[in-house]
Amino acid sequence: MPRPHDPADLTRAERIKGRGAASNREGRFEGITKTVEDDGWARDDDAPARPRTEVTFETARTIISRNDSPDIPFTQSVNPYRGCEHGCVYCYARPTHAYLNLSPGIDFETRLVAKHNAAERLRAELAKPGYVCSPINLGANTDPYQPIEREHRLTRAVIEVLAEHRHPLTVVTKNALVERDLDLLAPMARDGLVQVFVSVTSLDNRLSSTLEPRASAPHRRIATLAALHAAGVPSGVLVAPIIPAVTDRWIERILEDAAAAGARTAGYTIVRLPHELKELFREWLDLHVPERAVHVMSLVQQMRGGRDNDPRFGSRMRGEGVFADLIRQRFRVASRRLGLTRTRELALDTSLFRVPRAATPQGELF
Repeated sequence: MPRPHDPADLTRAERIKGRGAASNREGRFEGITKTVEDDGWARDDDAPARPRTEVTFETARTIISRNDSPDIPFTQSVNPYRGCEHGCVYCYARPTHAYLNLSPGIDFETRLVAKHNAAERLRAELAKPGYVCSPINLGANTDPYQPIEREHRLTRAVIEVLAEHRHPLTVVTKNALVERDLDLLAPMARDGLVQVFVSVTSLDNRLSSTLEPRASAPHRRIATLAALHAAGVPSGVLVAPIIPAVTDRWIERILEDAAAAGARTAGYTIVRLPHELKELFREWLDLHVPERAVHVMSLVQQMRGGRDNDPRFGSRMRGEGVFADLIRQRFRVASRRLGLTRTRELALDTSLFRVPRAATPQGELF
């Protein structure tokens, strides 16, 4: 049975400016729980420093991840980074940080891992005998254009490999930094090799600053759709995730603005709360919308069969029940009116793929 939402169950926390999570809860694999207690000796200048972003490097053994999920329109993905500095409190990828013995809370958005050899590994895996070309998605787990990409440029290096070998790709992001790579994406688009999806949750800058604090502002993401359209890059909007009684009021407005900016396709998902994310999300509700916290979780549970989360294929993305049906109808009606097709209805060309030639000590003689 799902437990009722009781703010008293949560460790009291305060908002950390520029961060989505407000605590650093232990991951589900940890056997030790740490708590902070005030012993009466603390001074005003003993307050903890604001958490800073730390990046460590990893030598990846493989880089292409594969899935057979019927819920998503791609089977291959590449994630150059672990963790995400955007700090979206609702991010379903947060629990993956527990595999690194790090917290899905603050650690997920401050202790990041960069796969420095991502492009090198990608080239090697594309060259493997028997490799079958199908679109590779960037952004399936963490955002490929999160702020640290400005310095590390791993996503750009990956796209350079894909462009060189004419391999199709899709991109999902909520950062305007994708515009930096239009010099690569536009030529690929002319050959039917790329489509970019921009995720927009609301059009409220104040809400966005707490919900997804280091992502581009909502109006800037709409402008990114316009820039992609102007460059000839097919683009779509993802109204994702929809949080009942928090962001659902913006569905039609987002679709209207995205269509006006040149988006061709649209999709949506309902907020998902796997593993540790349940408590992190409750904590956010208590801090930012306390008057609606119980109501929001009640609606989430109504769409999840009475639970906080429903991991089943077929329902995990869209939910079920009356409220989920209402969202589905609203989205369908608005998309049809605006001429937006479903996100799944994309076709990228796989026939142009050129297999990388393996490096040899003799070099290229012929």
